[in-house]
Amino acid sequence: MLLVNFFHSLAGAQRQYLTPMTPPTSTAILQIEQITRQFAGSSAPAVANLSLTLTQGDILGLLGPSGCGKTTLLRIIAGFEQHQSGVVKLAGQTVSQGSTWVPPERRSIGMVFQDFALFPHLTVADNVAFGLKHLGRKQSEQRQGRVSEAIALVGLDGMENRFPHELSGGQQQRVALARALAPRPTLILLDEPLSNLDVQVRLYLRHEVRDILKSTGTSGIFVTHDQEEALSIADQVAVMRQGKLEQLGTPEEIYQDPASRFVAEFVTQANFLPAQRQEQMWESELGAFPIDPIHCTCQAVWDICQRESLPGDLMIRQEDLRLEAAPDGEVIVRDRHFLGREYCYFLQTHSGRGLQARTSMDVRFAVGDRVKVSPVHPNLRFFPNQGSEALGVMAGAIGA
Repeated sequence: MLLVNFFHSLAGAQRQYLTPMTPPTSTAILQIEQITRQFAGSSAPAVANLSLTLTQGDILGLLGPSGCGKTTLLRIIAGFEQHQSGVVKLAGQTVSQGSTWVPPERRSIGMVFQDFALFPHLTVADNVAFGLKHLGRKQSEQRQGRVSEAIALVGLDGMENRFPHELSGGQQQRVALARALAPRPTLILLDEPLSNLDVQVRLYLRHEVRDILKSTGTSGIFVTHDQEEALSIADQVAVMRQGKLEQLGTPEEIYQDPASRFVAEFVTQANFLPAQRQEQMWESELGAFPIDPIHCTCQAVWDICQRESLPGDLMIRQEDLRLEAAPDGEVIVRDRHFLGREYCYFLQTHSGRGLQARTSMDVRFAVGDRVKVSPVHPNLRFFPNQGSEALGVMAGAIGA
């Protein structure tokens, strides 16, 4: 792993340098305003007119499918990519805008990559110390103190003299994190740092990484395409799609109140059931569900539905479906997966539509059983079909 702090020797004398960073009173550690970056030969921008703010001490999760612009945005923040328009501010100071350009090594940013990028010929201690070469010989004690502190922080005491090949994947990633933290950066950027690790190691390290960043008060941006990872690590989640910011909010807001059909599908992996308003009911092949307009979150779309009775889809999360035995039911259990604490049922409606439902262990059906399916959660989100992909209506549905 290379820290952007370590490129000091590459900087030309004519470049502008960032003065020591002190977080402003607004507590915004990072501000991105209308950033656009389009690569030569590409028909669409990799990042398009994107704006967001990161508060001091918070962790932002950049979430989205491959190719959505997450890593490009991260490289713009670090200074590895230059954008065509917009502004990047760190700790209240402009680091890139037009002719203003603060080089990577002067941005007080640490970076951790998914491939660890450790030097194989250096010990753990030397890998961590690599980012502190700006501390001269007279500061050797300070450098050694920083190294010991960072190694202890990631729980690798006693492994200072080991080489990378003598460490597990999880331990190597901890070394990479220690090297990023040793210079005490203002902001740390993590580009899918856990994607090359085994599932169990990932589950453990993602909580450990969050604890380490929180214990040091370090602001961070965590890039991932794993929904569960983003929701569990981040204080704020930014969902990206085709270079644009689809939604920014807390993990709870993103999951419970998706701003678009794309967010609902990508983050919640919910079911979508064709439905249409008929007077005060949502009519669907699973039955009719009463509407509670109190739960409408987009009045403009709701008004259109009231006037035109638009067809669309009801979003129903997997955990919000109730299954009941019904020998004459029109929904068939096609498969069942045991997930340890719950079951995941794969269902097929009479029209051939597939649905998924997650239930507790005491709800058990066999493959081939016929069941009655109804929503149990009071809030269903409705996405009209006609030109309203980015809008949804929250409608109440009373479970049968």
